[in-house]
Amino acid sequence: MKTIRTTLNKCFLLLCFLIVFSSCKSARITKTINSTLKSSFYNNQFTGFLVYNPKTKDTIYQHNAHKYFTPASNTKIFTLYTALQMLPDSIPAFKYNIKQDTLTLVGTGNPAFLHSFFNDSTAIQIAKAFKTIAIVETNLIDDKFGPGWAWEDYDTYFSPERSAFPTYGNVVTISNLDSLSATPNIFKTDISYATKKKRRAFNTNEFYYNPKHTDTIEVPMVLNRLTSESIWKDLTGNKVRFTSEIPKHLNTAYSIPSDSLYKRMMHVSDNFLAEQILIMASSTQSDSLSSKKARDFMLNTHLNTLTEKPRWVDGSGLSRYNLFSPNSFVDVLSRMYKSIDVTRLFNLFPAGGTSGTLKKWYAGQEQPYIYAKSGTLGNNYCLSGYLVTNSGETLIFSFMNNHYTTSTTHVKQNMQTIFEWLRNEY
Repeated sequence: MKTIRTTLNKCFLLLCFLIVFSSCKSARITKTINSTLKSSFYNNQFTGFLVYNPKTKDTIYQHNAHKYFTPASNTKIFTLYTALQMLPDSIPAFKYNIKQDTLTLVGTGNPAFLHSFFNDSTAIQIAKAFKTIAIVETNLIDDKFGPGWAWEDYDTYFSPERSAFPTYGNVVTISNLDSLSATPNIFKTDISYATKKKRRAFNTNEFYYNPKHTDTIEVPMVLNRLTSESIWKDLTGNKVRFTSEIPKHLNTAYSIPSDSLYKRMMHVSDNFLAEQILIMASSTQSDSLSSKKARDFMLNTHLNTLTEKPRWVDGSGLSRYNLFSPNSFVDVLSRMYKSIDVTRLFNLFPAGGTSGTLKKWYAGQEQPYIYAKSGTLGNNYCLSGYLVTNSGETLIFSFMNNHYTTSTTHVKQNMQTIFEWLRNEY
């Protein structure tokens, strides 16, 4: 009996020690990070920071975690989670109906079709066997640009128009090696040498290339029926026609692995892929496409327990209308960490010092310790994801900085100091 009491006493003392040690550790972390965030550097900006341990379910640190911030491309974390919940392992390339010698193709929003990186040609391969091809691309309810997007970005590679049946990433790729060339080739005659500030006319497919340059550029195309007809006739000849009538009975064709699309979106922060992924997600609900429909579905089902319901208006984060809290990002990141194999999950995110948008930042000592999505708009920089400590713990964090007037480089440097301290000390 005495031995049992002695053992119980030792266990009790050990438990007390662990509680006191944990409390002291938590207090030290809070004191250290607080002293940093209260420095003069952070006086003229709005900052939110939340760090969470999913194993112990402890909040390690929080500052303004419940408040709303402009997230920029951190929004893509919600887009990724939506895709993982709503889309299958291979992306839905298109829906189709076969009636005698006519193939009807209905757009699903698939961004990989003839995209320069993915080069998905599934639709073309199937279409070869048919005498007539009917294309339905009028089933997108969304506007071609998202709410709150900057209008002056219309000619930039990161702001293509959204559509039901994208081709070539909805951009014209222009190169100037021996002479001007274009993909798709039908736009070659629409390109001229010019030293203009813009690379395209505002409302027409007239493209400008600086004669002093030799680089390859991507310029969004203006999408309309004439553009679509020209592209499809170039691909299939005169056997294509366009219709708004969607057949009653449709099958779905699948193409590239979904993870390859998600990884590209997250690693290079591709806005076009993000927008089209939400549109594709809506294609699993009906033939009428709407990114809002996908967002509403997620907020009303999978995400209906979020403590701060976000204002979520697009898939990419281009819009300054988006408003999210650090709590919301950590919540969604925690769900993914709990349900997805860690190797697969971390592969979808840029790794600090190694890949994607984090290649030049947050490098580890021997291997990456940060796996996260960055988000940048003018005077705003956010980073949310996973931090692996030297002790082997994985922490989930969201660090959001809005409305600063200093350089983004300085913001990143200060964040990196905190991340490295957490990596070394926790």
